[in-house]
Amino acid sequence: MSSFLTELKATASRLSSSFQNSNPKEESINERKSRRRGYDVVKTSYTSLPVPIPEDFLKPLKNPEESIKVQRIEFENTVLKEYRGAYAVVLDGVLNEEECAMLIRFAEMSKGAHGNVVEGIKVENGVKDVDSEEADVGDEELQGPGNNGWTPALVNAGVGYEFLSTEYRNLDRIIWDQNDVVERIWRRVLQGKGIEEDIGVLEGKKWEKLASLGIRSGERWVGTNQGINERMRFLRYGRGQYFRDSAYGNADGERSFFTIHLYLNGSAQELEKDPSISKFPKDSKMLRGGATTFHSKDMKERLDVDPKVGRVLIFQHRRLLHSGDEVVAGVKYTMRSDLMF
Repeated sequence: MSSFLTELKATASRLSSSFQNSNPKEESINERKSRRRGYDVVKTSYTSLPVPIPEDFLKPLKNPEESIKVQRIEFENTVLKEYRGAYAVVLDGVLNEEECAMLIRFAEMSKGAHGNVVEGIKVENGVKDVDSEEADVGDEELQGPGNNGWTPALVNAGVGYEFLSTEYRNLDRIIWDQNDVVERIWRRVLQGKGIEEDIGVLEGKKWEKLASLGIRSGERWVGTNQGINERMRFLRYGRGQYFRDSAYGNADGERSFFTIHLYLNGSAQELEKDPSISKFPKDSKMLRGGATTFHSKDMKERLDVDPKVGRVLIFQHRRLLHSGDEVVAGVKYTMRSDLMF
């Protein structure tokens, strides 16, 4: 896997450089498509339709210490001792099952599904042809795109360019940009005991010694108010689909050091851990597989975090080799984004 990823990233870098040096006035979009090493690289852009979000959606929990269970992954006490000192934490109970289902529906609505059609705007796979800020959300009958807005996930090849590589990323995706929703999710996460103290501010010897995190001596990084990058990537994995391992930042000078995963449905393997369930139903529609897996560098050892509805996993970008394990039954839904500083 490591050699494949190295080759893939090198290809993306060459393609990005090629496109940035091209003259857009002399090329059409079709002419900008390039076939390199079997990949069709295309120019892409994404937009999100306005979605009416209820004011009480994802309001702060009244008793967070009872609702949210926090478990930090101490790698030195696992089979992955080589990641000693790396940061990863699991929070259970951040969202409930109904909230997760609503979040999936809202993401699909952002692409025109479930009757969320804005007059004067034509949207196909998240690409618009007029300014969405000039229109209001309508209540028309379902006219959304096929598959409720889910499309195959592409791989970044540089700013504004992507390509399809199912060997690396085999899943469907919805990209939804929404500041208010990510801020609400982040407020919930911060209700987890010790999370703000852990990663609200990054400075001092604790983080400086983790050179692989990308923090230099003397730097001080403070979490943004909304905490999570407004670009939410909703991911859907069907049977046989998976994700394989991959400096984060944005145009405003903000930077990311951590990934956040929000699991939107549960898995059979997680429920089977519950001692109160003596006989587990063999439901073919239930998710099996799909764990987020941390791998040793030699790929011989692994540590799984199984999907559980409302569970959040936060881990540092660098140093941790990870993947999304193959789904063997059912469908997996998750939302991925980055924490911004």
